Amino acid sequence: MNNRFPTDRVVYFSDAVFAIAMTLLVLEIKLPSLEEVQAHGITGVLVRRTPNFIGYLISFFVTALFWKAHLNICKYTQKEVNTSFLWFNLLLLLFVVLMPFSTALYSNYLSSNNAFFFYSGNVAAIGIAMALFIRSVIRSENLRERLGRAACNWMVQRSLVVALVFVLSAVVAPFSAPLSRYVFLLIFVIHAWGDRRIKRAQARAATATSNESA
Repeated sequence: MNNRFPTDRVVYFSDAVFAIAMTLLVLEIKLPSLEEVQAHGITGVLVRRTPNFIGYLISFFVTALFWKAHLNICKYTQKEVNTSFLWFNLLLLLFVVLMPFSTALYSNYLSSNNAFFFYSGNVAAIGIAMALFIRSVIRSENLRERLGRAACNWMVQRSLVVALVFVLSAVVAPFSAPLSRYVFLLIFVIHAWGDRRIKRAQARAATATSNESA
């Protein structure tokens, strides 16, 4: 029994799911009724939907980060992938497709900590599932030998950073709801720091290898 599957079909399917989930985010921003426009005007309607636009932007870029991580790890796969790849990928997509719902819940009930807990839990679940997916690819493709231990560990840790930051947001929410909504910005700071650290380590390794060859 052949437990190998064409990589391109799995990746194209995953890209489609990510694209659909990101598109559905904007559909959760409901068009106003004629009565609402007449009562508040277009500007007033847009202002009233500010929380929806904030939720849309945050979710779009967070989902984009996960798609980029998925794209980055999949470039190291062979023409066929194993069952582990398939099921970890489906686990990841299970939580990705939930993002439009959790975003709408969070945006429409911005002051509710419970809605924010659900949203943060959704993002954290994606981060954990992505980390498991990346680990499975690293093992099946022997990437530690090809890319180095530090680079592979950081690929896993990048996804866990997103999960941990949103867990931190949920912890902060009961004490300071406004602050908890901005904790996600730490993701970009930590990612930038980690990326620079890995690049410096790779540059030092390349220099050392060059010196040994000379």
